[in-house]
Amino acid sequence: MDALDGNAIAGLLVEAFGDEMTSAVGTCATCGSRRRLAEYAVYLGGPGAVVRCRQCQSVVLVLVECTGRICVDAMGLSTLHAPAEP
Repeated sequence: MDALDGNAIAGLLVEAFGDEMTSAVGTCATCGSRRRLAEYAVYLGGPGAVVRCRQCQSVVLVLVECTGRICVDAMGLSTLHAPAEP
């Protein structure tokens, strides 16, 4: 399965966080790599979206729709900084 970039989950992120989050910066809890969510590797096609660090391949986010809402597991991120207001 080929990886997409984080823009593939832009709609899910808006649903989950209520704002555009592809420019938010996350830090991988495994290797410490920092990048915008748009730059992470995204895999679709399962029951949800799996987001992996491009540096170490660790899972940083999982997004799944359950009971009409988007559930987010962000255990693979040590930090997530929302984009600054323009």
